[in-house]
Amino acid sequence: MSLGANPTQVHSPLKPGIAHSHFDVQTEPPQRRLLAWRDRVGHVIDVLPSLSELDKPFQASIDRYQVGQLVFTDCRSDTMVLERSQARISTDKVRDVAFHVFLEGGVENITLRATPRKSAPAAATMLALDLNQPIRMQRNACRVLTLFVPGEMVQAEFPDAEAIHGRTIHGTTPLTRLIVNHLTALSQNITQMSPDAADEAIRSGAQMLIALFGKQALLSGNARAAGRAAMFGQARRYIQANRRNAALSPESVVNALRLPRLTLYRLFQHEGGVGTYIRHLRLRHAADDLAREPHTAVASIAYELGFKSPTDFTRAFRRAYGMTPLDFRRLTAQDGRGAVKPFHRT
Repeated sequence: MSLGANPTQVHSPLKPGIAHSHFDVQTEPPQRRLLAWRDRVGHVIDVLPSLSELDKPFQASIDRYQVGQLVFTDCRSDTMVLERSQARISTDKVRDVAFHVFLEGGVENITLRATPRKSAPAAATMLALDLNQPIRMQRNACRVLTLFVPGEMVQAEFPDAEAIHGRTIHGTTPLTRLIVNHLTALSQNITQMSPDAADEAIRSGAQMLIALFGKQALLSGNARAAGRAAMFGQARRYIQANRRNAALSPESVVNALRLPRLTLYRLFQHEGGVGTYIRHLRLRHAADDLAREPHTAVASIAYELGFKSPTDFTRAFRRAYGMTPLDFRRLTAQDGRGAVKPFHRT
């Protein structure tokens, strides 16, 4: 499932094989425009308006094109705060990787977890998001072109696509200029393209973006990067397979894989370290269990995922998601019934 897959907005195909939809808040009364935008994208990502923002003018529009599994969007919008929470992830099936390319404006104040906060010195011009992981960010007034790429397409290029989540690209290089020019041309010409040509253009853009972010993450590009990617993949797979083992720790990973301690640390440096990665992986799986197994006791979930006690689990969960496991379970149950999304206050 991809962002913008809202059946009420799908129009007739431009040509057989290309589905197009257009939405503009200008069609809504002024006081409804921000809420209408929130409804438009809210099946995948939450817009978090403050109460004061509801009375302000708001402009946003989006054109969405789908060719097979690939989706390309051209969006213009005013400033907003966006969040894809663990509660949302646990209750939907959206698992694409989204590559955002900003022609105007950008994104900043990116938070991948409750802590730490990742702050950029300036608004990013490109952003990669794994929609299987939480994110909160401020998107400034912008025009942004976005490719929604199935996770398996990214995995085909390097084995650990999750590593590019939340990564940003700043500045101008020959490759970034090529990507911007390619996607700009796509936005201008897609309405006249055949499905095969559109598919090829979207795939080419996706492959360039995967290569760009993979190179930044040191996961592709040369023999050294390939070796690093292989070690990283081996470590992540080992941790994933042993996440329910209470004895899992950075030390046990070093011993099991016979990797130098410093090498392992560097591989997971962007995650805050191996211990932090293990903890957040367990918490993500715990959140899924809380949402999908409503009758399983919280203590059982805690012990099953290697936490030493329900108290330790609750404390870690609250730090990561800002609520207790029971509150999270109630929230995901409400989301499943179509509950009204919360506002944030400024």
